[in-house]
Amino acid sequence: MLKELQFFLSAVLLLACVFFYQFSLKSSCLFLPSSKFQPDLEAVLGSGRGVVFIETSERMEPTPLVSCAVESAARIYPEKPVAFFMKGLNNTSWLPSNSTHPAFSLLSAIDNVFLFPLDMKMLFEDTPLLSWYTHINASVESNWLHVSSDASRLAIIWKYGGIYMDTDVISIRPIPEENFLAAQASRYSSNGVFGFLPRHPFLWECMENFVEHYDSAIWGNQGPSLMTRMLRLWCKLKDFQEVSDFQCLNLSFLHPQRFYPISYPEWRRYYEVWDKDLSFNDSYALHLWNYMNSEGRTVVRGSNTLVENLCRQYCPRTYRDLIQSPEGVVTGERGPGNK
Repeated sequence: MLKELQFFLSAVLLLACVFFYQFSLKSSCLFLPSSKFQPDLEAVLGSGRGVVFIETSERMEPTPLVSCAVESAARIYPEKPVAFFMKGLNNTSWLPSNSTHPAFSLLSAIDNVFLFPLDMKMLFEDTPLLSWYTHINASVESNWLHVSSDASRLAIIWKYGGIYMDTDVISIRPIPEENFLAAQASRYSSNGVFGFLPRHPFLWECMENFVEHYDSAIWGNQGPSLMTRMLRLWCKLKDFQEVSDFQCLNLSFLHPQRFYPISYPEWRRYYEVWDKDLSFNDSYALHLWNYMNSEGRTVVRGSNTLVENLCRQYCPRTYRDLIQSPEGVVTGERGPGNK
């Protein structure tokens, strides 16, 4: 009898050890509160005042530049919800530990940042894009990550309103316009930044044109070229005079200085030593043209490049916790303000 009792107690002890070991593993994981990871989309964006970012790859760990873009928007627009739609998210709120996903952890801790799974079929419901999406074979489409992002941003802003920004756009001051497109050059629109009130007819017509003239093999056909050809139907465009915006019906076409003071052929200037004579006094945000960065240039602590200085000023959490030195070491300390 005594031996049986000892055996029973040993088995209980072993099971307890296994339980506490598994619990210790789980406790090292990041558990996002349901209010942050699975918020109600309508409740967050229904006011029409949100800021939207989209990740159409399966990547779960944002790069430092993506983290900076989202953090800078959250800082510049503290009263607005910042929604980050990520294709890699699903219906579980358990994620790897913040030691392996530090950027994800950083962004999820910002009060006005909300993370959503990117469910394209759901987003395209009740829009002209649904029939296109349900008949397309994404595996054989050219530039699918970009084309699907072009479509998603149109649907989200049409449904909920607000501001869309690419994940390489660093916000530096609030945009004062509600219905606007951003000029990349005279008479040519980008689609990397734009904003509209919900259900704006311009975006509905953009979605119709997206489907009617769909050709993923032509770079930009579903993005900036789409915005440009639709804008030309709405407005009689002319060259910008000085640094003034162009008003047309109930939308504004914003001067290239607002977001593109450095044009795409000069994108390397962001990774050069900061020229303090370079002023962004006429800009609301800066598009860093990351698509052009096939060389894989990164933000390096202590380099005194323009992009390092932008990160230090406009996304200080990202700079402190994610930006590495040339030796690949993050030298900043986590401060008490970091959640």
